[in-house]
Amino acid sequence: MTDKYYGYYESSVGLIEVVCTKEWVLSVLFVDKRATTTDSTDLLEEALLQLEQFFKGMRKEFTLPLSLNGTEFQKGVWQELLNIPFGQTLSYKDLAVKIGNEKATRAVGNANSKNLIGIIVPCHRVIGSNQSLTGYSGGLERKQWLLAHERKCL
Repeated sequence: MTDKYYGYYESSVGLIEVVCTKEWVLSVLFVDKRATTTDSTDLLEEALLQLEQFFKGMRKEFTLPLSLNGTEFQKGVWQELLNIPFGQTLSYKDLAVKIGNEKATRAVGNANSKNLIGIIVPCHRVIGSNQSLTGYSGGLERKQWLLAHERKCL
């Protein structure tokens, strides 16, 4: 079994837990409280630094090795999320079209909800076809804040 390392970043919109191995970022999620003590590895420190830079408006792209574990469909959706430019949005339907299955809007939404590497794999950039903010596991107020933050930093 691979060792997991935990770190925390206190963002403007809440506490973020980062979980890594020595080689991969496994998850980046909003949490209510620290679940464990903070560890230190080079990758974990770099992930926390890049998150800090993002929240300070100094970083628009992340350069971290990611472990995207899921079905082939989910991985395809998550890879496409990485192509949505900073400060821009895409509808669930448009994302379904981009992955080659325009009828998979609901499945795309479901894959988004299973994304464990929030912010870095920017599922917050996916919105409803009518421009509404829907479906963000971190909460819609955080989704709104993240989108406004990115627009402000353009």
